[in-house]
Amino acid sequence: MAITVLEIVLSLVILIGLAPLAEGLLRKFKAIIHSRQGPPIIQPYLDIAKLLVKEDLAPTDNWVWRMAPALCLGATVVVALLTPIGGAPAFGFGGDIIVFVYFATLSVVAIILAAFASGNPYAYVGGSREMMMALSVEPVMAIALFVAAIKAHTLTFGGILSHSATSEPSISMAVAGIAFLLALQALVGKLPFDIAEADQEIMGGPFIERSGPGLALFRWAMHARLLIFSAVLVSVFVPWPHVGIRGLSILLTLAKMGVFLTLVGLVDVVNPRLRIDQSMGYYARIVVFVSIGALALAIVGH
Repeated sequence: MAITVLEIVLSLVILIGLAPLAEGLLRKFKAIIHSRQGPPIIQPYLDIAKLLVKEDLAPTDNWVWRMAPALCLGATVVVALLTPIGGAPAFGFGGDIIVFVYFATLSVVAIILAAFASGNPYAYVGGSREMMMALSVEPVMAIALFVAAIKAHTLTFGGILSHSATSEPSISMAVAGIAFLLALQALVGKLPFDIAEADQEIMGGPFIERSGPGLALFRWAMHARLLIFSAVLVSVFVPWPHVGIRGLSILLTLAKMGVFLTLVGLVDVVNPRLRIDQSMGYYARIVVFVSIGALALAIVGH
């Protein structure tokens, strides 16, 4: 019991507590590429702290509007507890990849519902774009994870990690890993796929009416997605080397996450924002030609 509580606390500290720091490091990395000083790496913490003490102005008394930020962050916390990092997830006994995908989608649904409840036309457009992006990219993530489940003959992350420790790399897992990597940029809401929040077009999209603690919770949840999905990518699809020591395994996982987050930051810097139709077409091709291909290879045993 004590070990389980320690694992839960560790997961929350790494994936939720350090999430704003990861965002701050990405901002600093982008600033360096742009040859400017940029904000301090703790700026996301300062932003969240400032928002938490500000007045939460509400354009409506709709209960969906009031509950959506807590629902988004709460679902993200559950996803963090279901995320493997250096070993089986802390809440692995309480859910598998189906539950993981469900709560990951629920956090996005909370953003969409809040946008529609606001009554603002810009928020409505942002919510519609968020919905279309979710319908495009969530299947890529789900299919990639199901390929891993088929190979391991289990739906639990713990079982998938145990299987990867005793098996050789496979073509289907490599293809599924590429699909997940291609989905990562959109899953964490970075350019060229930050279409729902496009400041220059719809002034923040689903968050345009948000202020105070509500906006802080939404931002914290978005920051946490950076670490959660990168942790899933490296734990499931790049699990090597297997060291057998939990502490060292966590450090190796964090190092690999840093590599992929650096790639996310680089793509964010050098690419312009795509249109929503371009993004949907891009991920439709990934589903058809990459994800389905990986699934077919896994089914036939490759």
